[in-house]
Amino acid sequence: MSEILFLEPVFKDVIWGGNALRTRFDYAIPSETTGECWAVSGHKNGDCKIRGGQYDGWTLGQLWQEHRELFGGQAGDQFPLLVKIIDARDDLSIQVHPDDVYAGAHENGSLGKTECWYILDCEPGATIIVGHNASSSEELKKMIEEDRWKELLRERPIHKGDFFQIEPGTVHAIKGGTLILETQQSSDVTYRLYDYGRLQNGKPRQLHLSQSMDVIVCPAKEAATERSVEETESYRLEKLVECKYYAVEHLVLHGSMKRPKQPLYEILDVLDGKGTINGTEIQKGDHFLLLHGYGEYELCGELELMLSRP
Repeated sequence: MSEILFLEPVFKDVIWGGNALRTRFDYAIPSETTGECWAVSGHKNGDCKIRGGQYDGWTLGQLWQEHRELFGGQAGDQFPLLVKIIDARDDLSIQVHPDDVYAGAHENGSLGKTECWYILDCEPGATIIVGHNASSSEELKKMIEEDRWKELLRERPIHKGDFFQIEPGTVHAIKGGTLILETQQSSDVTYRLYDYGRLQNGKPRQLHLSQSMDVIVCPAKEAATERSVEETESYRLEKLVECKYYAVEHLVLHGSMKRPKQPLYEILDVLDGKGTINGTEIQKGDHFLLLHGYGEYELCGELELMLSRP
């Protein structure tokens, strides 16, 4: 059995961020506009450091490059997944992400960005943007040129516990008053379609209209929200999504349960509570990996976790 790999988050200051990452998770955030916690990342723009154990002080990206056997020999130039907690105090821009083919050709070989959202919490009346109402690329272009954003964008109410799979080419935006756990491909490529005319340092933020028009899917598809549930007296396990890049599950535990060995590795994010994994204490705000060969494990305690794997 290999050791548990605990990670130190990387934080991002953004104009729409807040302080919920401190008030909810007790993180030492850098500012009152901290919008993102890169909780599990080997990406060059936010490479998480390992805390404790024989790889203490290494980054996840470094471990991926130098000890691929710890990840089951999975192929790829970089650790393929990225887990974030997003605190949207204000609205994010209206945006879209490319797929692997477009990003590889136009963004220096980057991965595309398929992602999914689990709503950790939100204010009453909170909404998100997922999709658009244009029937063709020509209509999309015309509606954008005429600033018909309210007519164009599909806005929908959200509640705590909602889940959305966001495929590349989907117009989307997280809106203010929302706390989200996002599991995604390890990519930092975002095309900004509209930003409400906001200024940053006295200037409008850059838009990416040409790239956005290249990748937006017309007509829009509905975001996948289906899930299956397994429930016993001691736990409730929701299987949220399984796609070509990741499988994600949400677990609420009251007692104990055993989990099987995974073929490659598994990411665990402790969203609430405290307990143990094979006797090692874990608590709210912890993020860690079980590397290849870790084997079966037992979780005990009062815990809410997100479980993800390639």
